[in-house]
Amino acid sequence: MKRVLATILLSLALTSQAAIDTYQFADEAERERYRTLTEELRCPMCQNQNIADSNAPIAMDLRKEIFRMLGQGQSNEQIVDYLVARYGDFVRYKPPLKADTLLLWFGPALFLLIGFGVLLFVVLRKRRTATGAADQTLSQAERKRLASLLDNRNP
Repeated sequence: MKRVLATILLSLALTSQAAIDTYQFADEAERERYRTLTEELRCPMCQNQNIADSNAPIAMDLRKEIFRMLGQGQSNEQIVDYLVARYGDFVRYKPPLKADTLLLWFGPALFLLIGFGVLLFVVLRKRRTATGAADQTLSQAERKRLASLLDNRNP
């Protein structure tokens, strides 16, 4: 039993090792630019992680590419423009507002409104069928009796 537990723990420890990038930067400002860029750009494969946190092979390649471009002296805008040209506006966490990205900006609100509309439609339909069913279950004699009771109640 101890061997099985030790094997499981060892395999978990080996598989949970993350890749650590060790790059030599010219100065602290370049290191900060690298950190900022990798945290602001989305991994194309993971979709909900930034490049800095992702262990996907494409994120590792993008980190290398960003380091290389920083070494060439390119600005943050040039690096972001290169990645947007290659992967589209999706690579940004805050894409610009333009015709191609309207769904990204307003899609969640649109789906929320559609959901409320469907909910309202279902509730109103359920109410209509409930009141209609109550009216249809009374016989003619019961309706006359109900009308007389209501008339006696309101003098």
